[in-house]
Amino acid sequence: MDFVLHVLEHSIFDTLELVPLLFLTYLAMEAIEHTASAHVRTAVERSGKAGPVVGSLLGALPQCGFSAMAATLYAGRVVTVGTLVAVVLSTSDEMVPVFLAHQEPLGSLFAIMGVKVAIGAVVGLAVDAVLRARNRAGDGKLHIHELCEREHCHCDERDSHVHDHAHEEGAADHAHAHAHDHSHAHGRWAIVRSALIHTVQVTFFILVVTFAFGLLIEYVGQDALGALLANHPVRATFVAALVGLIPNCGASVAITELYLDGVLAAGPMLAGLLASGGVGLLVLWRTNAGARQNAIITVFVYAVAVVAGLVAGALGILF
Repeated sequence: MDFVLHVLEHSIFDTLELVPLLFLTYLAMEAIEHTASAHVRTAVERSGKAGPVVGSLLGALPQCGFSAMAATLYAGRVVTVGTLVAVVLSTSDEMVPVFLAHQEPLGSLFAIMGVKVAIGAVVGLAVDAVLRARNRAGDGKLHIHELCEREHCHCDERDSHVHDHAHEEGAADHAHAHAHDHSHAHGRWAIVRSALIHTVQVTFFILVVTFAFGLLIEYVGQDALGALLANHPVRATFVAALVGLIPNCGASVAITELYLDGVLAAGPMLAGLLASGGVGLLVLWRTNAGARQNAIITVFVYAVAVVAGLVAGALGILF
């Protein structure tokens, strides 16, 4: 019992040290999201065939709702499946605030983000190119009205004289509101409140992860844990990518923390963070009608993450 209290005490103190930087990071992230989210969505909608490149670049921005936005836009066929995949792969989720809170070198952070953006863009472009070559890129029409019908948005209760395009624009805005579940209000106090909520949530996950693995290290031993994960990078890569698919910020927090603690090697860490696209895939399953299509996209993201992690491990890439 004494060693449990000892681990808990160290976990609490180690976690509390991160809180000020976490809060400042989330404050900046929320400010970016409040001021730039509409511009981000517009840029993705108008990107055309370059959608995967634009999506992967914007997905790396530290804002919490973009992967959910991309999933909803795809459900309405506003963006392509390649763009959606690019956004999910490049989304940094909680990696950025955890890295900054630990005061890790910015060069390592930017290197990981750069690799994720490059993989997202290349894979997204390839997916769209293959689908176009096989004439399976869709009918080229927006399906926002179908999304609204599934979500019971009542968008059809507008004035019948409004042009269809304006109707679809309004439906897209409403669909985006469904995807973005943070209920952000305008104003600086809303930004502070959202930043506080995120800080509390992530602090809780960091504390849980730190405490759990502290107990594991005490019980199993650091050498044994390293032998289980770091010395078996292939197995660790498959497991880390699977953990990354969990639609919760705790997944990317756990993967980042384990990497920074030296438990996970660079390859498994990359696989886990590539698969960790925030709540994007969860929103996809919620808003997109095709369950088989959703399953294929999810499995594909997992496969890309695993392959990228294995390649990074084989090449001995370090960040």
